[in-house]
Amino acid sequence: MMNKEWSALNKTMQTQLKRKDTFEDGIHTLFDLRNELMATLVSFHDELCREEFHAIPFINANGYHCKTIAYSIWHIFRIEDIVAHTLISGDEQVFFSGNYQERIHSPIITTGNELVKQQIADFSKQLDLQELYSYIFDVKNSTERILRGLSYNDLKQNISDEKKELLKSLHVVSTDENAIWLIDYWCNKDIRGLIQMPFSRHWIMHTEACIRIKNRIHL
Repeated sequence: MMNKEWSALNKTMQTQLKRKDTFEDGIHTLFDLRNELMATLVSFHDELCREEFHAIPFINANGYHCKTIAYSIWHIFRIEDIVAHTLISGDEQVFFSGNYQERIHSPIITTGNELVKQQIADFSKQLDLQELYSYIFDVKNSTERILRGLSYNDLKQNISDEKKELLKSLHVVSTDENAIWLIDYWCNKDIRGLIQMPFSRHWIMHTEACIRIKNRIHL
């Protein structure tokens, strides 16, 4: 069940972004929501031991909770980094500029959508959590810098074919059928649509899934 407070903030933000006179309030509401979600993600770092980050208690379930907490954190922020930098601002992803593949010890540069079941757990075990958390703070801050620079009219902008081709050329979305759909999914949205998915609702869904995983581990 969706956290009522997060859900309410998300709804308010969507309404505010639709009107020019409340657009700036909408960006502030978005940041409030993201700060609350980030506080929850940071709380895992303080409360969980390393093994719990790669535990996969719902391995055969359908839904966002069939992952691990480490994977979910990676996934939220790889997607955000790709969308914010490659598709909106057309500059270099934090992942590459910050040399994060090496720092996090990640075997992949993608969103991870192509990984299933035990692959997710094995992937999660390899990650350096300190560096993963450095990455997510860097991505959050850089996305919010980009969002602060947007005007109301920018929200109606569609993603150009050039940016879509750039995205394909970077190989940050796997060609696996579980992942490749993401390219069209993002590129068919305007910037307001991308703020909703992946910069807000996507965070909520995966953070709530992490809470379910944590609660199951701590039964």
